[in-house]
Amino acid sequence: MTKFAIIETGGKQYRVSARQKIKVEKLDAKEGDSFSFDKVLLKADGENVSVGAPYLSGEKVSGKITKHARERKKIVFRYHSKTRYRKKKGHRQNYTEIEIAAL
Repeated sequence: MTKFAIIETGGKQYRVSARQKIKVEKLDAKEGDSFSFDKVLLKADGENVSVGAPYLSGEKVSGKITKHARERKKIVFRYHSKTRYRKKKGHRQNYTEIEIAAL
């Protein structure tokens, strides 16, 4: 019996279940605070599946913010052949880690 939900935050969709840790785009909240996602697209509890159009009304997924951090550096390299054009740059994305408490 699987119990999960699909939520939307930061323009992305995530499949979450209870006690799962996910990394989402940076949220404006402090570490240790509770946070609830109200954009729930789908909720499944075993055989019972509820699908929103586009969101389920009155449904929320709550979680606790465990940390704010930055991802590992990703290298962005631009290259044009035959013109000696090379540009190298790095990027580190900010994220928030959330532990899902209840569906």
